[in-house]
Amino acid sequence: MDGIAFIDTHAHLDDARFNKDRAQVLERARQSGLEAIINICLWHPEEGFERGLGLLNPPFVFGSLGLHPHDASLIEGVDIKAEIRRHSHRPGIVAIGETGLDYHYMNSPRKLQRKAFIEHIRVARELALPLIIHSRDAEEDTLKILEDEGAEETGGCVHCFSGSPEMAQRLVEMGFYISFTGILTFPGAEGQRRVATSLPDERILIETDAPYLSPLPHRGKRCEPAFVVEVARKLADLKGLALTDVARITTLNAKTLFGMLQTEEPEARIAYPIRNSLYLNITNRCNNVCTFCAKLTSYTVKGHYLKLKKEPTFFDVIQAVGDEPTRYDEIVFCGFGEPLIRLELVKKAGMYFKRMGCKIRIDTDGLANLVHRRNVLPELMFVDVLSVSLNAPDRGTYQKLIRTPFGDRAYPAILWFLREAKRYIPRVVATVVSLPGLDVEACRRVAVEECGVGFRVREFNRVG
Repeated sequence: MDGIAFIDTHAHLDDARFNKDRAQVLERARQSGLEAIINICLWHPEEGFERGLGLLNPPFVFGSLGLHPHDASLIEGVDIKAEIRRHSHRPGIVAIGETGLDYHYMNSPRKLQRKAFIEHIRVARELALPLIIHSRDAEEDTLKILEDEGAEETGGCVHCFSGSPEMAQRLVEMGFYISFTGILTFPGAEGQRRVATSLPDERILIETDAPYLSPLPHRGKRCEPAFVVEVARKLADLKGLALTDVARITTLNAKTLFGMLQTEEPEARIAYPIRNSLYLNITNRCNNVCTFCAKLTSYTVKGHYLKLKKEPTFFDVIQAVGDEPTRYDEIVFCGFGEPLIRLELVKKAGMYFKRMGCKIRIDTDGLANLVHRRNVLPELMFVDVLSVSLNAPDRGTYQKLIRTPFGDRAYPAILWFLREAKRYIPRVVATVVSLPGLDVEACRRVAVEECGVGFRVREFNRVG
């Protein structure tokens, strides 16, 4: 698939079911757009880790080291920490696991599963490698051991997630990622789909667990890494994203967690697609400092890095957009900053794309008139949609949530901006972020009944 790269973060390539056609399986993975696969190298009494390690071939096939909870009984006959240590410096080793607890099949006693799990966490902390965790029907014990052993120091992921929304939330709060398999496509997997839909994009991974858990439309067949595309496709459907968005987001997540990123800072994007909209990142400057601003934790949005080294010129913007802007549903002035600070560039570029037949949207804090000391709305008549961050039902709440240099003038100025915008722009929408404790209904009344504009709620902790 041109321009799309996936990472299968969990596969068992050394499984005997691949013995006859392993090379072809790997080639199909490449042809399907996979950039990398993490092979789970599990310890065997006769062979140790060698069966899995023999398949490592970075930068395409990476590996992890672990003793599966099904085999935790073997912990009494092996120093698993020493075995992991001995192989941890092999090229391509990026994680410890899979390890964890499985109280569903109980192939090993709970006591020994817990012992093995703790040993893995301790060696992961020692080696500063992330964990790949298996947890089935063992939520509370899994979380307790992770917390007691300080596992958030190393981080990691829970693979093939089948737990509750509460477990997912606690894991995310600890800094862990949640990984989904082809189970997402199964008819009876509504619970997993609800969890996947609710999670922040920046904490999701995709995997196959090949040769197990083939997704639709491959049910009944041996699973292989190429099928991770179907997991991504289902995730895109659940999240309302394009497949390219999910590929970009989950690939960056995997590279971040498993240390596959380049050491140098990436180049910031000026034009970046999400779904079928093209966003323009023309400044990182803001009028305000919002208490919930995503920039406080990361300059990455839906897998795009947006921290500009310098603000782009008109010609930089045109070059970044390319020759076919009309292939997008809309051009959106909304990067990691307030676009109307650069009013002249917005006007020049916006009218340029409008003449080409593009639909134009601006996402703004609604304070442009205070910034430029005039009513700028007559200058924005080329805009099709104006989205204004209201974020509060009254002046006092606004001041608590938004640190603004305009003080008490800010909130009334936004209300005036919303009412006045209707005279010049076909569609005006006030937006709020669903912050805990915010009276969203009161915000709606201000937008719809007092200002006479549209209203939209943006989910807290979800950007883009």
